[in-house]
Amino acid sequence: MTAIGVGEIREMGAAAFAWLSAHRGDFALGEDALTADGQVDATWKPLGELAQTCHSVRTGLEPSDPLHVCASDLLRFAWQQTGRGELFVRLQRLEPFATYPLEVYSVFAAAGLRHPGYEAAAATTAAARGWRLTEQEPTRRLGVIKAELRSGIDRPDESGQVLRQTWLGGLPEPWTFERSSGYALTHVVFHLTDWGRDPEGVPADLAAYLTHWLPSWLDTCLDAGMWDLSCELLVVAASLPAPPRLAVFQDAWRRIARAQYDSGALPQEDPGSAGTAEPDFLRCYHSTLMAAFAAAQTVKRLPGEAHADPDGHGSHAVRTHTRTGGQGVPG
Repeated sequence: MTAIGVGEIREMGAAAFAWLSAHRGDFALGEDALTADGQVDATWKPLGELAQTCHSVRTGLEPSDPLHVCASDLLRFAWQQTGRGELFVRLQRLEPFATYPLEVYSVFAAAGLRHPGYEAAAATTAAARGWRLTEQEPTRRLGVIKAELRSGIDRPDESGQVLRQTWLGGLPEPWTFERSSGYALTHVVFHLTDWGRDPEGVPADLAAYLTHWLPSWLDTCLDAGMWDLSCELLVVAASLPAPPRLAVFQDAWRRIARAQYDSGALPQEDPGSAGTAEPDFLRCYHSTLMAAFAAAQTVKRLPGEAHADPDGHGSHAVRTHTRTGGQGVPG
């Protein structure tokens, strides 16, 4: 069985970025982005996720690194799509108590791309009781708290209290893991670590719990062909205080490599026998983003192994043996 080293993982990330770059136009905001009945999940959400992934990926990489260059280019594209922040001002007027504009804007603010006018307007709204009393799931609330911090909104930090109200923060019985709790726990870790930038942000008890149980949960997701959630769990594995042990996640990366299309796209789920054609944008953009994120985060946490070649073959030979011709089938 062919081993996959960090060099091959990096190549998977580069392929994912190649697909993202080729499909940047699909992330563009259309006219419906500012309409009352606009589909946020098909407009602002993809653009915000693109920006977040690119900001996270380029952090910690040398400016000359091709992954840094590509991520920076896509981040600039995303910022330009917002009118360099001006569209957030218009969103604030249309939906003053919606949190998603601030959550998306905070990504750009963290990357140093700011719009003072929007920040002033958002701070005024955030001071209202109506904003503070908006009912939210704990994981979402944790994300809003972090978005406020990134955007310069000053208020007492309640993240510690909110954390313990989340599924992960309560250290639940591991057999209660399912799809919804899986996505919740990954986002809790994303928020705690500032999307992988601060591994020490995970409390010791949560880190120990995740280190012990995450490999089993990941196997479950891989067996089910849930490539999107599997990649999010690989991001978590590479964002804990202790770097990931590559030997533990070899099989996971091998199976993700087999599921990745030659174009670099990764489907959200295994299509099975339903077909081998590459899925449309909305059914693969997020999983492809997460593949790029997971690969880059792993490379950053294991830099000493970045050029290791377990079998003595070149990276092209290894990649050829771990792919299936872009059919998205499980390993």
